Amino acid sequence: MPSLTLPECAHYIPPPETKEDLEFVDLPIIDLSKVHTPEGRTELYPQLRDALLTHGFLCAINHGYTQAQRDRIFDIAGVPFNDVSPDEKKTYTADVEKVGYYAGYKPRQFWKVDTDNQILDQIEHYAINLNVTKRPHPTALRPFLPELDDFARHNHFNILHPILCLIALSLELPEETLVDKHNFDRTGETSVRFMKYYRRSNDEEEKSKNVWLKGHTDIGSITILWSQPIGGLQIMAPDGKWKWVRHIDNGLVINTGDMMTFFTGGYYKPTIHRVIQPPSDQRAYDRLGAYYFAMPDNDIRLLPCAESPVLKRVGIERQCLDEDSPSCETWRKGRTTAYGRSDLKKGVERGVEEEVIEGIVVKHYN
Repeated sequence: MPSLTLPECAHYIPPPETKEDLEFVDLPIIDLSKVHTPEGRTELYPQLRDALLTHGFLCAINHGYTQAQRDRIFDIAGVPFNDVSPDEKKTYTADVEKVGYYAGYKPRQFWKVDTDNQILDQIEHYAINLNVTKRPHPTALRPFLPELDDFARHNHFNILHPILCLIALSLELPEETLVDKHNFDRTGETSVRFMKYYRRSNDEEEKSKNVWLKGHTDIGSITILWSQPIGGLQIMAPDGKWKWVRHIDNGLVINTGDMMTFFTGGYYKPTIHRVIQPPSDQRAYDRLGAYYFAMPDNDIRLLPCAESPVLKRVGIERQCLDEDSPSCETWRKGRTTAYGRSDLKKGVERGVEEEVIEGIVVKHYN
């Protein structure tokens, strides 16, 4: 058979890893190659449980993509930012506040980073529904759709579903309990997302205290970040300090979001995280990221898995009354349309701002 010739694009050359002496969080690393046997899953789910209860984050290796496949995705990630004209970008920019989801471009200076100093973000991103042909794409990206389809399916079936199985096992539930809420062929807004963080002016850095994306929790159930060497991601550690997340070659950084808190009755709480200016030896580079933001099917109601023996033992911390529980679609629209756009109120806690979505208080950490 003839070899498959892949469409060409510029090769992404990442900077060297930072040499700065940073305070890194010690995230557990799980080996996803073990999820394929019952014995492996039995070994892994306590590791995942302890990581999520302690940090809300974990790292994963041996997920099924080679280093070359991972590098190719980062090459493709640059295409929507580098190979599409400003005018064409406008054609593929969604009216987020109208539709309630990210599709195509989110332009720079769309989110408020620091309301007091009127600082806006310098993050451009391009979102692709897990059904990569659901919506049209810029001309330059179209030749890469077969590879993006493979990437979406790999994230969904080889990473997301195993993680959901492990979470279900940790709750002493049937393995497919959460998988059944995250179908590939049902209506929903799970997405591949590429994000480019552009360098900011000295004035912006000073006014925002070097914060590029303020402390927040993710909207969905599971976020999969493909590790890249440019630092910037920090999580709020159990001791209340911001700590850096370390890069792992061809590794993943995985965390839970709001919707998983609903499903687990508060057992797995999402961890606050933010993005700040990279270390000084990496500041000459823009920061490129590749993500898979997972959400349940649109019509799934965000109810606790009350049948879980674990939740029966520890108790369920409900976000609202069961009869008032929003659907995935309702929560997504509320959070997405408000994020970075609404006027937040000062919270009781120091450095915390608040808004109310579907009757539930959502906190932001600045």
